[in-house]
Amino acid sequence: MARPPGLSVRLRLTLSYAALLLVTGAVLLAVVWLYLLRYVPDNDQGLLGVSPNRYLLVGMFGPAAAVALAVLLLFGLVGGWFLAGRVLAPLTRLADAARAVAGGSLSHRVRLPGRADEFRELADLFDAMLDQLEAHVAEQRRFAANASHELRTPLAITQALLDVAHDDPAWDRGEALARLRTANRRAIDLTEALLLLARGDSGNLAREPVDLSLLAEEAAETLLPLAERRGTALDVTGGAAVVDGSAELLLRVVLNLVQNAVAHNLPANSGGRVLVRTGERGGAGVLEVENTGPLLPPELVPTLTEPFQRGARRARADEHAGVGLGLAIVRSVVRAHGGTLRLVARPGGGLRVTVALPLAAASGRAPTSGGTPGRPAPRRSR
Repeated sequence: MARPPGLSVRLRLTLSYAALLLVTGAVLLAVVWLYLLRYVPDNDQGLLGVSPNRYLLVGMFGPAAAVALAVLLLFGLVGGWFLAGRVLAPLTRLADAARAVAGGSLSHRVRLPGRADEFRELADLFDAMLDQLEAHVAEQRRFAANASHELRTPLAITQALLDVAHDDPAWDRGEALARLRTANRRAIDLTEALLLLARGDSGNLAREPVDLSLLAEEAAETLLPLAERRGTALDVTGGAAVVDGSAELLLRVVLNLVQNAVAHNLPANSGGRVLVRTGERGGAGVLEVENTGPLLPPELVPTLTEPFQRGARRARADEHAGVGLGLAIVRSVVRAHGGTLRLVARPGGGLRVTVALPLAAASGRAPTSGGTPGRPAPRRSR
């Protein structure tokens, strides 16, 4: 925004210091005049015909007072300029850092030394903001690069299949269509996941009371065939947990967590198990999804919520490998609802994911699930 030129803060502080000294000196001179000189007699009689009368004292005191005020003014200007520079030095460093950041150097930091005060608190907050901004920009760059790569893969496969079909008319048409359908499905799944992730990041949600237990029931019913094919036991327990949020997005959270727990589990007939719990804890609605599975290195767990991160390969090669955005979508939606997401590797193998969301305020509206309105509550699945 264009602004008209004005006095610098340093110059204004300098003038303020000088004016304060000048006024202070004038007040002292006024005190001397009011409480000292006015009691001196205004006559020329005295010992040997000479007396310290008011006229003589004013004649001697006036020029000295004027010189003293001039010295105070000069001292105030010089000293004020120096002091203002010292006081504003942290702001100068902050301005230099802001210019460096505006030029694209997100790694620049103020790192203001010294004891805590208002300027150093501002500098520390500025550095913390830059840390978050740099991490966010780096994450967005990684996300853009990964998204481009992931989207390019099915498109490249589609192009290659079309080229082969064009160059070899004798190629099996059914096989070509099947491969094209698979590549197209992956591209659609990835695009929908990216849109859902962007919607969660936007934070613009239509909120209503949502019962996490109903969402858990619906997700279990939807994914029960997958669990049966994998030979994985799927169990839903716990009580109601009514939170305030988007039923559609929260259902996607539960579906992603349960599908992830089923897919990354022990092989069939090896005791694979997924346990989904709901309830209220510590003033929050809690959803907990726990599964058996391979041991996860502790350093891997914090990275699982990053986009396009996959904790382990699917146990069956014929299953859709996913797009690597399941837990990233969960994190985005939970954050948009003001909740928390916690991932813990189980000592015996597998993962425990805990979602805590603020409870809904009491209202007359009935809690909903993410399914079709008017649909009966799904059965508890095992």
